[in-house]
Amino acid sequence: QVQLVESGGGSVQAGGSLRLSCAASGSTFSTYNMAWFRQAPGKEREFVSHISRSYGLTYYSDSVKGRFTISRDNAKNTVYLQMDSLKPEDTAVYYCAGDQARWGRRVVDFGSWGQGTQVTVSS
Repeated sequence: QVQLVESGGGSVQAGGSLRLSCAASGSTFSTYNMAWFRQAPGKEREFVSHISRSYGLTYYSDSVKGRFTISRDNAKNTVYLQMDSLKPEDTAVYYCAGDQARWGRRVVDFGSWGQGTQVTVSS
């Protein structure tokens, strides 16, 4: 399985931007479908966005569509999440996830997970 390490989290005011990175190692990154999830305190982990291993197809949850952009650089073994126009409700721990076989929007669709990075948006 691929090992995943997130970075780029932090604190920002509403309307600001952050870019999260997820570096992969230990396997062939280009063969993995990749995703970002988030988990706010007291809530279940929820899907944010994913990008396919082939063709770079993307999909976003309704809550972030138009504000967040997922991308990947297979040469750098890295997937990114550009977050613009951040809102206080975006505050959560953000997790990177990957899977070679499945490409879904559920936690169970991904077998490899990072440790998470905290994003805090203040009003």
